Amino acid sequence: MTTHDKLIALLDQHQARYRLMPHEATGKCEAVAALRGTALGQGAKALVCHVKGNGVKQHVLAVLPADQQADLARVAQAVGGRRASLASPAEVDMLTGCVFGAIPPFSFHPDLRLVVDPLLFARFDEIAFNAGRLDLSMVLHTEDYRRLCNANVVKIIQ
Repeated sequence: MTTHDKLIALLDQHQARYRLMPHEATGKCEAVAALRGTALGQGAKALVCHVKGNGVKQHVLAVLPADQQADLARVAQAVGGRRASLASPAEVDMLTGCVFGAIPPFSFHPDLRLVVDPLLFARFDEIAFNAGRLDLSMVLHTEDYRRLCNANVVKIIQ
């Protein structure tokens, strides 16, 4: 099963409210928001990070609004580590089955811990993200995302 297939199966199983939007392939937040016709801040930017320090060696999927910047120190602190860096393309592929820019805000890998900034839940009734592919977006009701993501909700933006 692809990441896209896993995402659709999860959302359908739990009767989540979503719609799919095919578009030109792009992984840039601003460009894809324009293609979707959504606000940049509705986008759920998902960053695969490698956290180390304090005896921690953990991969984290850090999710935040696309109009914000991640504070990697806060990402590290969210899981008890000292420092965080962006994962390599090989790590991203291994942990998500996706390329950069196509990663949905859900973790389907047991070694990828999900951390979401609370601002993602606060501003819009719906969030938007690439649904495991660069040419397909999903717009999902924010409350359904909150209910299904099972994330550690911690401030991780600058």
